[in-house]
Amino acid sequence: MSKRIAFIGGGNMTSAIVSGLIKQGLPTELIDVVEPLAEARDKLQASFGITAHPQAGDFLLDAPLLVWAVKPQTFKEAALAAAPHVLGGLHLSVAAGIRSDSIAAWLGTERVVRAMPNTPALIGQGITGLFARASVTANDKAFVEQVIATTGESLWMEVEDQLDVVTALSGSGPAYVFYFMEAMIMAGTEMGLSREQVHQLAVATFTGASALAKTSGDSPQVLRQRVTSKGGTTFAAISSMEDNDVRALFIDAIYAARERARELGDEFGAA
Repeated sequence: MSKRIAFIGGGNMTSAIVSGLIKQGLPTELIDVVEPLAEARDKLQASFGITAHPQAGDFLLDAPLLVWAVKPQTFKEAALAAAPHVLGGLHLSVAAGIRSDSIAAWLGTERVVRAMPNTPALIGQGITGLFARASVTANDKAFVEQVIATTGESLWMEVEDQLDVVTALSGSGPAYVFYFMEAMIMAGTEMGLSREQVHQLAVATFTGASALAKTSGDSPQVLRQRVTSKGGTTFAAISSMEDNDVRALFIDAIYAARERARELGDEFGAA
């Protein structure tokens, strides 16, 4: 890690990537962040010792990679403000929904990569879907992979629309896990265990099941069937979910997330 990297936006994803880059040996003097909120700038500077700027400027010209970590509704405004200062750079966007056509038009460049990370990136265990426009070179892709590797795993999509699916699955996915954890904690406390006990049981269950699914050569369906003996406790639980169409409702929810990702691109993208 020896190339200057600039971030537009100073939120959680910027913090996750910056933390990973520093752990991988990138000197703090090679990291710049543009963040209009003074409180957020102060936090970044105190946490990482990097330079945080209130607005875009010519210092961005020295960055071969610019990471766009802004909200979809503010992307266009931020891009147009930075465009005169980012000529020639490679652009990596982690904004949900905003399509690369819009980003390329606003910035006046075809060297655009879109990424859809998720919040486990904050602890280096994220998964990120990536899509590159045709003008992005193999070296550009390798650079992006090196940066994203500081937050966890990644995989490339061949078609940009697939990123909306990634958004619905893994981008929003941690919230689904936490939602089920909430339900488990609520049920466990209602049944008489302490909140601390139920929290430990729920978290360990998801952690262990995920690790088993990752290391096993069997599908999740097979793994589920192995612990669902007919007439047993797990069978009773799964049967209750099936009777209440939980699977179908969950699938509908994922479709809803994908549709919202598409709407964000339509709503906040270039006209």
